[in-house]
Order: sequence, then structure tokens, then C-alpha cells
Amino acid sequence: MSNEFEPGFPFDESWFRERQERPAQPARPAQPARPAQPARPMQPARPMQPARPMQPARPIQPAQPARPEIQRRPETPRVPWRRRRAEEMPFVVNIERATLQNNFYRRVVWTGDHLQLTLMSIKVGGDIGLEVHPELDQFLRIELGQGIVFMGERENNLEFQQRVSENFAIIIPAGTWHNIVNTGDVPLKLYSIYAPPQHRPGTIHATKEDAEEDH
Repeated sequence: MSNEFEPGFPFDESWFRERQERPAQPARPAQPARPAQPARPMQPARPMQPARPMQPARPIQPAQPARPEIQRRPETPRVPWRRRRAEEMPFVVNIERATLQNNFYRRVVWTGDHLQLTLMSIKVGGDIGLEVHPELDQFLRIELGQGIVFMGERENNLEFQQRVSENFAIIIPAGTWHNIVNTGDVPLKLYSIYAPPQHRPGTIHATKEDAEEDH
């Protein structure tokens, strides 16, 4: 085989010859196969949880009966003259002394939005006068004297009669005809509470005739 390469060329003919004359390297022994890993044991299946018992159905509650509607009294309309003023402020008085010292037939001493306090003095043999208040209740208390109170549902039928004197209280429901007559020998002195107010604030009637003219 001719050397077709330049002398000294790394891959000349002598280089190939040296490679061919070298003894063959023995083959490496085969590596023994790795032993097979034993299979993992299967995990036991988890036991099934027992089913929860069903809750019993709640009994149906009986329907509540409807509450009866509360009947409310109609509101009392306010009159133009009922305004907040000095005499409608908080008020304290010795009511017995004030009643005994009063010599007017009627004197209004306090008026509010819902009630009114008046003092009265009825001369001997006199009376308040037969009257009725359709939309207000009235309370009276006698501090001096004696008399007879008349009350009834009709003007010509005053079936309720009662003798009264000092420390007696009288309650007259709305819509009731009434009158009080002085049967003693001294002026009949009392105080009256109207609910709601009946007279103008600060009203003073020196006599019963003045009161009748004012109406």
C-alpha cells in the first residue's frame, strides 16, 4: 500500500498499520442482571363507613291564629289655640290650698296637650249646669262643701244620683250628661281635670253667668 499522504502527516500508512497490529482487547464480561425487586404487598382495602341514619322529619307546626286587631281610639284633633306657653310648663301646686282660696266660678290654672286643670267655686244653692262633653273624660274632687251629683246617658234621664262631700272624687265618662248641685250652706269648692282640655288657657269666669255668656 503506497503512502499517499505527506511524510509526517498524522494519519499516514504506518499509523494505520500500528492500529491493525495491536491485539484485540478482550470483551468486557457481561454485567450480571440485577435481581428483580419483590412486588410490594397490596394494602388491605379500608372498611366502608356505615351510612348515617336519616334524621326524622320535623313535625309541621300548626298555623298561629291571627291576632285580633287592636281598636285604637281616634286621635283628638288639636285646636288652634292649644299652643305651648308659660302655663304649659311643668307645674307644681298645693291643690287643696289653691282650691280653697279660689272664689271664681271657674279658673283654668294649667293647660297641656292632653289635659287641663281648673278650679271651681259654686255658690250656695247653685249648680254647675247640665252639660255633656262628647269627646273628653272629666275628673272632679271636692275639697269643701256638700252636694248631689247627677249623671245619665240622656239629658232627660239622669238615673245616677249620689250625695258627695269633702274628699269625694267624681269621674264623668265622655258622652255622659251630668250636673252637680250645691246643697250645703257654704260654697262648694272643687277642682276639675279635663282630658283633653275643654276651655281656653287662662280662662277666668267670675260667675256662672259669665261662663254661659262665654259659650
